[in-house]
Amino acid sequence: MSARPRTLARVAAVQALYQAEHASQSGETVIDQFVRHRIGDPPGSGGVEEGRLPAADVPLFARIVRTATEQQDTVDGMIVGALPESWPMNRLDPVLRAALRAGGAELWLSDGPPAKVVINEYMDVAHGFFSGDEPRMLNGVLDRLAHLLRPAEFPQAS
Repeated sequence: MSARPRTLARVAAVQALYQAEHASQSGETVIDQFVRHRIGDPPGSGGVEEGRLPAADVPLFARIVRTATEQQDTVDGMIVGALPESWPMNRLDPVLRAALRAGGAELWLSDGPPAKVVINEYMDVAHGFFSGDEPRMLNGVLDRLAHLLRPAEFPQAS
């Protein structure tokens, strides 16, 4: 994964959004903390195995976190609409909630990669955090969000 800076940016965004929610910190605060302490490779620092993401794409990371925090009410509303009624947002694992927010924020970006790429990337990220059904739930929710936010990428069948 260290050779995939954009994937590492997404992992960092999920971690940062988790931290922002857990510690009640602003998006800008966690961006600053991650850029200073977890992203990049200062001499003598550890790598991924020590919680660092040295090769993460910083501009992408910051853009995802900013969009997720600035558009959180809208993105959260779409996530709630895509979840089964039996799964309210507060019932979700906080890391899954952060991954859904990051993926939803990236899908919100009209100039980002294709929706299917975004969904596949967050599936990879989710498999790094979860071994149960959470990646499947993330896939279903992000697919619904992609259809809402980027309908032109999903032509209707005739």
